[in-house]
Amino acid sequence: MITQEKQERLMERMQSLDISEKDLEENFIRGSGKGGQKINKTSSCVQLVHRPTGIEIRCQRTRSQADNRYWARRELCERIEEKVMGEQSEKQQAIEKIRRQKRRRSRRAKARMLDAKTKQGEKKRLRGRITTEE
Repeated sequence: MITQEKQERLMERMQSLDISEKDLEENFIRGSGKGGQKINKTSSCVQLVHRPTGIEIRCQRTRSQADNRYWARRELCERIEEKVMGEQSEKQQAIEKIRRQKRRRSRRAKARMLDAKTKQGEKKRLRGRITTEE
């Protein structure tokens, strides 16, 4: 279930990207894949075409047509954002972050990290119980 707040945030996002409803062509088609008789009878899949850019989105994430309309518009915003912003888009930043995480550390960085770990371990070891020896 998509809340009214989420709908409003999506509309604000669409306005910030200059996407208007009149530029969108929306069709409801029958979905594909598993679902049996239900999916063969209902047209809950949303096909959204943004005329100025020619981007086409098909969404059948849920059984609800209204929810799929929301998800299709959200996907459209993400794609246009990716096109407009390029490297600044959220998706691109997430990919870049993973790339940085997978990169091997230099010898110097490894040595520094191990040194810090040793110091931290020593500090924790000293936190042990105090015993009085008589």
